[in-house]
This record gives sequence, C-alpha cells and structure tokens, in this order.
Amino acid sequence: MNLFRNLLFWIVLALAGALVAQLLVQDPGYVLVRYGGNDYTTNVPKAILIAGATLIGLWLAWKVLSLPFAAVRRHRKKQARARLIDGLDALHQGHWSRAEKSLALAARSDDVAAIAHVGAAQAAAARGDAAASAQHLDSLGSSGYPTARALAAAELALAEDRADDALAALDAPAAQPLPPRGLILRARALAALGCAGEAYGLLGPLRQQQAVPADRLSRLEAQWAEASLREAADANVLADRWEALPKPLKSEPAAVAAYAERAAALRWEEAAAKSLEQALDTRWDESLAALYGRLPIGRLDARRGNAERWLSAHPASPALLVTLARLARAQGQWPQAEAYLHRALAQGANSEAWEELGHGFAAAGDDARARLSYANALLAARGEATRELPGRDLRQKIFDEAVVEERDEHGMPRLRG
Repeated sequence: MNLFRNLLFWIVLALAGALVAQLLVQDPGYVLVRYGGNDYTTNVPKAILIAGATLIGLWLAWKVLSLPFAAVRRHRKKQARARLIDGLDALHQGHWSRAEKSLALAARSDDVAAIAHVGAAQAAAARGDAAASAQHLDSLGSSGYPTARALAAAELALAEDRADDALAALDAPAAQPLPPRGLILRARALAALGCAGEAYGLLGPLRQQQAVPADRLSRLEAQWAEASLREAADANVLADRWEALPKPLKSEPAAVAAYAERAAALRWEEAAAKSLEQALDTRWDESLAALYGRLPIGRLDARRGNAERWLSAHPASPALLVTLARLARAQGQWPQAEAYLHRALAQGANSEAWEELGHGFAAAGDDARARLSYANALLAARGEATRELPGRDLRQKIFDEAVVEERDEHGMPRLRG
C-alpha cells in the first residue's frame, strides 16, 4: 500500500512538472531585477534555476561553517553519555564517590541531566553526605524536572524513615500529576505515617496504572487493609472500612483479627465476637481460635457455647482447647479449665497453655504447681523440654492424648496438621 502511494505521488509530481515546463516553453516570461542603478534581465526558467542554485549554495555554506560546532556538540553528547554510563555502573557497584563525580559531570548535558542528577543524589546519600544529596536534588528541580526531583527525594526520605519529608516532596504542586512510581511512593509514605486508610484508597489508581505486579499489590492490599482497621478512630470508621473490604479479604485471618481487636478496644463487643465467629465458621484458623478466647470482652456463655460446638469438629485443636480453658476459668470453673489445658498440652499447645495453667494454679493457691507451670512456659518459649507436672496418673494422660477422629464432609478421616 505504501509503495502504491509513493508511486502515485511521483507520477502526479512528474505530470505537474511536465505541465509547468510546457507552459514555460510556450511563454518563458520576462524577469527584470533592478539594483544599484543596474538592470538584470532574464526569463522565468533561468530565474528559477539561479534562485535554486543560490539557495543550495547558501545551505552548503551554512553546513560547512556549522560543521565544527556540530562536531563539538556531538563530542559533548558522547562524552556525557559515557560519563553517565560510567557513573551508573559505579553507583551499581557501590563506588559512591566515583559515581557522584561522573554523574555530576554528566549532568551538565541537558540530554541526560535528569537521570544524572538523580544518580548523583543517590550516591551522595549513600556515602552519608546529606548536604550534597540535597544540592543535587535542588539542581534537578531548577533544571526543569520537578517530578523527577520529587520521586528521588521521596525515595531517599523513605529509605531514611522520613515519611513526612517524602510525603511533602510528593505533594508539591509542581510535581503533579504523579506518575505510577510516585503513587506507590506516596502510598508507602502514608502507610508509614499511620494513614493506611488513605494508602488503601490509592489501590484503584495503582491497579489501573499497573504500578506494581499484581501479586505484590495483593500483599500490599492485605497489609494496608489490616493497618487501616487497627487505625480506625471510632466504631463508625471501623464499620465503614470493614464494609469496604472485598469479600475474600474479610476471611483473611490478619484482617479479621485486626477488626476484632479494634472493635474490642472500642467496646464494640458484639461486632468483635461476630467477626471471629463468622470467620471460623467459614474457614478454620488456629490463630483466630486463640484470639477468640483472648479478647477482653464479655459474652462468656455465648463464646463458650460456640467454642464447644467447634470442639466437636476440631477436637485436636490446641488453640481452641486453650480458649475453652480461658473461658471456663473466667466463669470460675477451674477444674474444667485445667482439664482443657492438659488436653491442649497433649495436643501440642505452646507456652501459652503453660502460662494459663500457672495463672489457674496461682489463683487456686497451688503455688508449687504454679511455679512449675510458669517455668515450663519459659522453657517452651525457648524451645526447650518441659518438666512433667505431678499428680497426673496414666489414665488421665491417656485421656488427654485421645481425641475423636476428625472427618471431612465426605466422611473421610482428616489428617492432623
């Protein structure tokens, strides 16, 4: 198609030239040029040829005269690129001083000034010269690259845990609108400043502009969601943020735990308990089962009833047994709590169960076993072998080890983790 268009263009141009030539042959015309008291006469074809030859001569003269200057410019550009490559390579290898020197020289060329100033600022910051780094950044801004300056300043500030300075650099009016990398840096700064809710609000633009890979963005979404729930100032904000979460995230243990703990801290006991109950009914998780017993809320009878219901489906869950022990002890039923804790230890519970045993024995006035339980809690936390409690006969130990076989919805035995 392009060949056909080019051929058609040259055919039309040739026809037009032939037509003009025919007209000029029939009537060559008359051209009179009067200058300085002299008259110069010729016809139109000759005048056109003379004008064309004059223009070509002037163009050739200009090219010859500008050739040295063009050679100098090409040499400077080549030298700047060589310095830029050498500086970036030195920066990559950790030769900070050499990198800064090469990049500072390369920055004199407008073609590579932006990236050279950024690299020089990074090299100066890496060798601990904050003043030189700031000077390179200021040069970057004065050279007409405010967005590049904002990104470089924000990245350096975040590396030094100065999230407020990073946010100030990114929010500068001259740096707007932020590119994709600026959005992710701004979200990181907001999250570091305890404004995870605002960071979570940037997920839409980040996803739309593909600022980070999808799997990493999913991890950031979960982190910012959890942090935003923990930062909720009141129950209304907490409820709004929870409702705004996508459904899969509402079943993630970290997000559920954050919501439940924040709701409990805000004295919203029903929401705290309900969130854990719904999550555990949907997908069992040991950490949430343990949190269900640790929450500083009431509803002891209802919580214990739910825990006993779950125990029939998860009889070998150490976290659930410890939760039942906590709830029983809170209701003043220490013998039952002690039995649950021994079963939990037999099923692989950690130092948390030993500590709970110590609290129970201490409250019951059994100082000897309380001290032994607390000592075992420390040993278990260190990963060392614990000492056996006195007073447990073989029948009780067998009962602690025995659990009802777990089966799935198809009736097949479920392997213990």
